[in-house]
Amino acid sequence: MIDNPHHLATPSGKPRVRSFGVRFDGTPGPFNAITDVPGVAVGYATLISGDGQLVVGKGPVRTGVTAILPRPRADLATPVFAGIFSQNGNGELTGSHIIEETGAFNFPITITNTHSCGVSRDGTLRWMQRVLPAAVDSAWGLPVAAETYDGFLNDINGHHLTSEHVAQALDAATGGPIEEGSVGGGTGMITFGFKAGSGTASRVIGWQGNSYTVGAFVQSNFGKRRNFTLRGMRAGSELEEPAIREGTPRAEKGSIIAVVATDAPFLPHQMKRLARRVPLGVAMTGGFGYHSSGDIFLAFSTANPAAALAPSGRIAKADFIPDTDIDSFFDAVIQTVEESILNALAANDDMTGRDGNFVPALPKAWLKATFG
Repeated sequence: MIDNPHHLATPSGKPRVRSFGVRFDGTPGPFNAITDVPGVAVGYATLISGDGQLVVGKGPVRTGVTAILPRPRADLATPVFAGIFSQNGNGELTGSHIIEETGAFNFPITITNTHSCGVSRDGTLRWMQRVLPAAVDSAWGLPVAAETYDGFLNDINGHHLTSEHVAQALDAATGGPIEEGSVGGGTGMITFGFKAGSGTASRVIGWQGNSYTVGAFVQSNFGKRRNFTLRGMRAGSELEEPAIREGTPRAEKGSIIAVVATDAPFLPHQMKRLARRVPLGVAMTGGFGYHSSGDIFLAFSTANPAAALAPSGRIAKADFIPDTDIDSFFDAVIQTVEESILNALAANDDMTGRDGNFVPALPKAWLKATFG
């Protein structure tokens, strides 16, 4: 069987984990990406500049922002049914309270570094005012913005991300195959002591003659090397080298943000149930939700737009798959989250950042020898 080339490499030619012979359960979509969900788009702005000693405000810079559009640009004011789950709350996801209250959100999602989360949130509102002004002219906006910490490699206190960078990521958002690794908000991120960042995957599920897609996107920045697990193999002890090299001491500050999208018709309580399964996919790779890790997960459905935007004064109706038939979608969430994390690791290279801090990539020769 010949693999779909989109499953093996990113648009720029970075290897995805399947290219090394690693096999997974389930059936991926055409791009094996969150963008396999119709209408969902992803864009990045990546900021890399400078080398050497940290000078706050000047660099070195290893950061960026990721934008995820849950609906096509013209429809971004239409809410999507959604649910969130915080496995460990040492992190931030704005808009979470309204999602808990109403089971829905609208506007794009952004993910960046911890100290730029407010900039990405406000930049989203500025962008919406420009491209869809009617959505904010007579209403408030509570966009979703999330973060993970990149201060080991990046001048995080230099606040290099601007609203213009947020607009660049939003304007660049597209469907189809997308980049992974050290791009967008994932630029300065680390997982299991290896260079990581942005990763994605998808699964197609058949139900009652219909075909639905579940896609995941992660900003992966968590985990201790000793716990790293690849398709059930406890690989951490075997991969003690190459190790991180520190010009400055490294604090334990890791997190993972995961966004799950589907076109399957589910209600808000069911989206929360999907979000609760994300930690199982994280655990498949060796993530145990340690104290300093902000593990926060969002799931949304693009189905039922009329119900999500139902006007007052009449009964609203929504389609939904029964809870008794949800298990195959739980499988898909776990599978896509696991593969997304591994793609973030595989599609990467060594990176040196502030103060000469060095993070190695997951060794490609080891992957090929072990799974090829």
